[in-house]
Amino acid sequence: MKHYPPEFKADAVAWYESRPGATIRSVTADLGVTPETLRNWVGAAGASRPRGRRAEVPAEPPTPPEAENAALRRKVRELEEEREILRKAAKSESLAGAVVPGRPDLGEPRS
Repeated sequence: MKHYPPEFKADAVAWYESRPGATIRSVTADLGVTPETLRNWVGAAGASRPRGRRAEVPAEPPTPPEAENAALRRKVRELEEEREILRKAAKSESLAGAVVPGRPDLGEPRS
């Protein structure tokens, strides 16, 4: 069992309290102590937070490159879905003996 100086304990509790979105686990991972240890220090200091879900901290609006990247990812996902739908439709047409103009691999007779 490790013994930590009182200053370290006080700093750890203060750090936890100063980060509203932080969890006991995230703070302890940074400090290298166990979650139960920090939980005990917080309780001993009389510091606590409401139990249950914490209020979401409003996020800053995304910066223009972040917003653009998000929009581009959505577009890529949409195009991949459309391509898959078209691929399945073309495959089912070729299996049914349908001729797809301009696509010899999909049933058009070769010349």
